[in-house]
Amino acid sequence: QVLLVESGGGLVQAGGSLRLSCVASGRTFSSYVMAWFRQAPGKEREFVATINKNGGSTDYADSVKGRFTISRDNAKNTVYLQMNGLKPEDTAVYYCAADVAVYGRIYPWHAYAYWGQGTQVTVSS
Repeated sequence: QVLLVESGGGLVQAGGSLRLSCVASGRTFSSYVMAWFRQAPGKEREFVATINKNGGSTDYADSVKGRFTISRDNAKNTVYLQMNGLKPEDTAVYYCAADVAVYGRIYPWHAYAYWGQGTQVTVSS
């Protein structure tokens, strides 16, 4: 069992930046692949980015590649999502997810076992 708590969301103008954090508690953080998903109103939850257990490999959705960066600090039990060049279409609730087995953009949201409560990101035009 692992508990995930996100923070760092907010309101930002287009072109701005935000950094989301997700702190994990429970079993050994380095045992988990971590990911960020997002869900806009009326839309399905979609993959944003993922990072493998030791932080050596990452994968991104095409829509955020080159603008977002996922990273992790296993000593702090934390995964980050640095979001630059934000666009109004990035507006969504952002969720942190964890699982011991899945890695890569091919895995849908329901493949992940553990979820945070979400943090709202709103980008104004």
